[in-house]
Amino acid sequence: MVTSAALCGWGAAWDSFSLPNTESTRALNPLKSSFPAQAGDSDTVVWHVETGSVRDSATKTRMTGTLDKISKLSEVSDVTSPYDPQGAAQISNDGRTAYAQVNFAKVQQDLDKSDIQRVIDTAEAARTDGLQVELGGQAIQSTEQTPPATSELVGVLAAAVVLFLAFGSLFAVLLPILTAVAGVGTAILATGLLSHATTIGEIAPTLSALIGLGVGIDYALFIVTRHRKGLQSGLDVQESLVRAVNTSGRAVLFAGGTVCIALLGMFVLQTKFLNGVAVASALTVALTVLASVTLLPALLGLLGARVLGRRARRRLAEGEPLPENATSGPWARWAALVRRRPRVLSLVALVVMVVLTLTLPVFSLRLGSSDAGNNPASTTTRKAYDLLADGFGPGFNGPLQLVAQAPSAAGKAALTKLSARLEKVEGVASVAAPPIRQGSTVGIVQVVPTTSPQDKQTSDLIDHLRDEVIPAAEKGTTLKVYVGGTTAIFNDFATVLTGKLPLFIAVIVILGGLLLLLAFRSLLIPAVAAVMNLLAAGASFGVLIAVFQWGWGSDALGLGRAGPVEAFLPVMMISILFGLSMDYQVFLASRMHEEWVHTKDNARAVRVGQVETPRVITAAAAIMVCVFIAFVFGGERTIAEFGIGLAAAVALDAFILRTILVPASMHLFGKANWWLPAWLDRRMPHLSVDPPDEPLPAPSPDSPAPEPEPSTRP
Repeated sequence: MVTSAALCGWGAAWDSFSLPNTESTRALNPLKSSFPAQAGDSDTVVWHVETGSVRDSATKTRMTGTLDKISKLSEVSDVTSPYDPQGAAQISNDGRTAYAQVNFAKVQQDLDKSDIQRVIDTAEAARTDGLQVELGGQAIQSTEQTPPATSELVGVLAAAVVLFLAFGSLFAVLLPILTAVAGVGTAILATGLLSHATTIGEIAPTLSALIGLGVGIDYALFIVTRHRKGLQSGLDVQESLVRAVNTSGRAVLFAGGTVCIALLGMFVLQTKFLNGVAVASALTVALTVLASVTLLPALLGLLGARVLGRRARRRLAEGEPLPENATSGPWARWAALVRRRPRVLSLVALVVMVVLTLTLPVFSLRLGSSDAGNNPASTTTRKAYDLLADGFGPGFNGPLQLVAQAPSAAGKAALTKLSARLEKVEGVASVAAPPIRQGSTVGIVQVVPTTSPQDKQTSDLIDHLRDEVIPAAEKGTTLKVYVGGTTAIFNDFATVLTGKLPLFIAVIVILGGLLLLLAFRSLLIPAVAAVMNLLAAGASFGVLIAVFQWGWGSDALGLGRAGPVEAFLPVMMISILFGLSMDYQVFLASRMHEEWVHTKDNARAVRVGQVETPRVITAAAAIMVCVFIAFVFGGERTIAEFGIGLAAAVALDAFILRTILVPASMHLFGKANWWLPAWLDRRMPHLSVDPPDEPLPAPSPDSPAPEPEPSTRP
């Protein structure tokens, strides 16, 4: 029989992912009131012998002494040993594997790492050549994760290399990084203060830093690039700064606004866990935008012309401005190719994105929850997980907890009958039902499935119990039974979020589209942006499936074996990626719109935008990819999923959508890109990314004449 401590153990993670009005949450609530003493984190010490039995005197003496030492450590409330009568069921049938339940006085988030480490060191000291000792649980796993600062440092260094290759100036490298770090650092402090007033999940600071560093460096990069261009064309420092902030700075404000809107759209899902992530991430983006339009211009003003390389400064000192030549170079040649072959290129790009978006995710995506079984094979939590699965069955690591309310004798009798019937249900490996405590009306039945927590058969078993087995037992009695436990919570979490996903997508698409509508006075640009952004988000899931669900390279990257994609990942990924993808649309379309306003020539507007922005967009994308990929090596699977997913989406967005599909489609649409009904134009407030009355430099004499719009007829 499994001990009551093991049956009742529940931690903060349950609250983090529980949703109101779900059965797993209704199962959780009675546990809080009936078993408050079990509110601390519950972890395990697992040991295994290759020969003999764990009941042999030498093994028993060694492990009993070890468990006694652990029970006396700070923050350990009690230890349930398999050598005690109440823990007799904690030895496997073959007698070669056993485990002890270690209950901490606090939840994992409140435990000091040094206290957890002392438990680990004490247990591992019991290892011998013939005795394997491993540990599992949330508290133990928290000590295996690489500190996020390591990933952030790697990402920043990689971004510095890309910036240096792009600019060749030390100050041009340092300024975007300093600006992003200042914004993210301020956001981390603000999030810490905010956590005292609202719930901020443990993953939120790391995820916010990941997003903030990526967008912060990018935003600063766009302003620095525009300022350098102004200096190279002969403007003085002050005038160049004013123009940079008045053009690229406006685009940064709009881009940051779209990211915040997309992130805050997670409030539609009404989940505390996601609300905290949304607030922390949106706050980080807002502060990086603020740093980009305030701190960065001030630093640029102090540096003056030193933001340029030595050669460029020398030429300017000699009175030789360096005007931007938009008629030559690789991007000009590429723009000309897109101009000549818009149909073919757009078709190829669209096929690639649609295959990645529809074929892989729709037919292959499996949502669930990763656990210690997906940890790297070298970790003690993975070894403990495998030992328990081998010794007690694959479902042992994710038992279902049936929480019963039996207010009468008839209800308690019905619960006893239900326990007996559960043993005969297909897919159930074992059932444990300790007697209801004296004076309590809450009983617990632990059901161990025959399949692992991540298997689809386990989800089917949950539905079968809820829809058929339990209702039959409750009929005509006062008994009320809820299926709970960590596995059931994540199952409900995935079901609820999947059901709300269409509403969530509609909200962020509409809000983001309205902002673009105000910015560009066009119906087509917001519509195209929405489609492109969803394509980028969807395509990134194809990469996630290959790496994490199919396991292509996951072990080599230290990310553990294959498993399902996190249930909450689609919502968060779509939110973040919609915002990040909108950034590139804003920067690209704002330069095209600026040209369109002054020339009313769509072909020229698309060509100029494609020549002047892709260089900085691709450099910014390379920086963001470096930052995101760096987080893959932080030792945390969930963050790694975000890192790879975001990196894949940004790369696809920048190198396929913004450089091929968007300009090619805009050539095909012609002047319709900028069409807005007159009645709607009169009623809309005027909010533009373009400077109010900023004349463009006159085209050079050797600039090509405007080309006629291509025919859209076949």
